[in-house]
Amino acid sequence: MATATKLSVIPCGAMTTDLTWLLLKPGRSITDRHHRDSPAPWVDCPTHCVLVETPEGRLLWDTSCPRDWEERWQPTGLQDFFPYDKVSEDEYLDSRLQQLGVGLDEIDYVVLSHLHFDHAGNAKMFEGTNAKLVCHQREKEFALGFEGLFTGAHLKTDYEGLEFETVSGDTEILPGVTLLETPGHTVGCMSMQVELPDSGTMIFTSDAVYMGDSWGPPSTPAAIVNNLEQWYSSVEKLRGVQDRTNATMVFGHDAEQIHQLRVAPKEWYS
Repeated sequence: MATATKLSVIPCGAMTTDLTWLLLKPGRSITDRHHRDSPAPWVDCPTHCVLVETPEGRLLWDTSCPRDWEERWQPTGLQDFFPYDKVSEDEYLDSRLQQLGVGLDEIDYVVLSHLHFDHAGNAKMFEGTNAKLVCHQREKEFALGFEGLFTGAHLKTDYEGLEFETVSGDTEILPGVTLLETPGHTVGCMSMQVELPDSGTMIFTSDAVYMGDSWGPPSTPAAIVNNLEQWYSSVEKLRGVQDRTNATMVFGHDAEQIHQLRVAPKEWYS
């Protein structure tokens, strides 16, 4: 079996938000940051990227949130519901890549799990570099196909004008790296399965599964779901892959799990 050689989980600080956005529970209503003390708790919503090294190239999974988040998100109102206010200078993606000693031209693929504002926020950092930008075909069609500047958490400022290569279905993009089709959160949301010689299988769910409490069982959806039936189907697909491979699951925005992982720049998986 082909494997990757090294994997670095790159923590990029955290947004904060009403827990109801991440985990639907009865009796909760969503608040903005001006009313974060009532009635539902506001929690950290960490954001991370993943750098995967293989014999045939280097891949960056997702690009986190931009430095100018408050200004860029202002037309959408998202800055009040997901303020990126727990991030230090060292935690922005460009700083993290510098800490790892990885130049933008040394990345061969930038794969966007989907094109929401907190995953594609730094996609334009790679404009004019050697990196191939990759997303799902349906995600590209949707994200560029609506009228206006934004819809929901898709913000054209993040990605409009970029050239994307697209995939459909489950796709092995590099040795030991497979993109898994897991729609539901968005029409073209993907997860990533990575095979490593020492650490075994790791699955990065992105927003197909927000956190361990979403995973269950029973599975518990979030407030932001495009298609609930597809969401449940994708969770069970991932559960099947985990059962077959004994994979380590890494969820999209789990505030507890991020502190339990080996994280860059000091630690990695091999």
